[in-house]
Amino acid sequence: MPSLKKKKWKRPDIHLSDIKKVATLNIGTILFGALFIYMLISVIMYLTATHITSYQVTSGPLSRNQTYTALILRSEQLVQSSTAGHISYYARDNSKVKKEGAVYSVGNGETPENTVPLTDEQLTQVRSSVATFANGFDSDNFYDTYSFKYELEGSLIQYAGDITQPDSTDTDSTSENTSDVIAPQTIGGETINYAPADGLIQFISDGYEEVTEETLTADDFNQKSYKQTNLRREQVDVGDDIYKLITSEKWSLYIPLTDTQVVSLAGRKTIRVRFVKDGITQTGDFTLLTGNDGYYAKITFTSGMIRYASDRFVEIELVTNTETGLKIPLSSIVNKDFYVIPEGYETTGGDSDEIGFLMETTDGDSKSSSEFVSTTVYAQQDGFYYVDVTAFAEGDVLVKPNSTERYTIRDTMPLEGVYSTNRGYAVFRRVSIIDQNEEYCIVESGTDYGIALYDNIVYDSSTVKEEEILYK
Repeated sequence: MPSLKKKKWKRPDIHLSDIKKVATLNIGTILFGALFIYMLISVIMYLTATHITSYQVTSGPLSRNQTYTALILRSEQLVQSSTAGHISYYARDNSKVKKEGAVYSVGNGETPENTVPLTDEQLTQVRSSVATFANGFDSDNFYDTYSFKYELEGSLIQYAGDITQPDSTDTDSTSENTSDVIAPQTIGGETINYAPADGLIQFISDGYEEVTEETLTADDFNQKSYKQTNLRREQVDVGDDIYKLITSEKWSLYIPLTDTQVVSLAGRKTIRVRFVKDGITQTGDFTLLTGNDGYYAKITFTSGMIRYASDRFVEIELVTNTETGLKIPLSSIVNKDFYVIPEGYETTGGDSDEIGFLMETTDGDSKSSSEFVSTTVYAQQDGFYYVDVTAFAEGDVLVKPNSTERYTIRDTMPLEGVYSTNRGYAVFRRVSIIDQNEEYCIVESGTDYGIALYDNIVYDSSTVKEEEILYK
């Protein structure tokens, strides 16, 4: 029979380092778990909390003015050549020319000899023109040099002593337009042609020179078919268009209108126009016209024509929204009740000039006295001061200075305002609305205890309470 031997239990070896490892692992796990729970709670609180949106106060009109594409009509005339040959120009494009000033010449292309000396006065004028051009010369616009060359050649031709300026009074008295008939002169094989009137020279045409207010149609506003023709060339034939002359500073804009736009613009005599091209604004006479195919607005100016002489169509903005101020969203507006105190009860106390009121008090012996209470006046209107309801309690009695009259605080009136967030908590600031639409309103700037440009206010006043801390 085999002998039974009792096995001896052996205790496992436990080292101190193993205990430290287990303890370290447990502490790290606990800290990580605690941090995870904290972050989870923070995310839940953020998602379920009411978020405060801030709005920075801006300045400007309530809404943008409507823009239009306007057609420009001016007093224009195309001038045709009466001879054929090689043409030389003496006037600069978009430059002013006086009546009887040399504009161009037509000849065989050879430069005529002219040895006639100029007078001292004429030489002085030439030197002055050259000096003026040199002072304003810009190498980036070198092409101006050629324009100046042509202009100077025209001046020299007129200064030359062997050229007699035509006299419009010497024309046939039976002519119906004697003031416009200026005969060209032939000098050395070159036929010199002169401007029939004072005006602005242009060497382009676009087919609108004969369009008038009476002939205006909707098709005239089609820019897709609009094109300009360059009138500059080397050879001309009889009857060719040579240049265009704009003879008046009076010019008009024409705009096609819808029925709604007619209603909104009706009754105006003048209107302010902002030109999108350069941002310049100008006031013109305003007229509504009824055409054969619709309604048109006509805006007439008596200056500034030269700025847009090369344009037939311009983008403009009719400045009809003239109310400007501080622009804020309607959602930021809140109504707050204030105690109203009649004017005459105000006074100043202490060493300051702050407005306050004398409140009647009673001591233990039933003796009455008055105590100065300094408070913020949010508004003074309609014969009342508006003070915060926390400054007094309903039933408090105010003493009128230097009088036996008393006033019991009871009545309240609302004021419109917003919550300012400049200090990190909601502070009521009064506003006075000038104009408004569906989303925004314009309020006065400089209102006592009001808001200023670039102040931060609560976008939605329903999401906060006064004195609530917004940033922690």
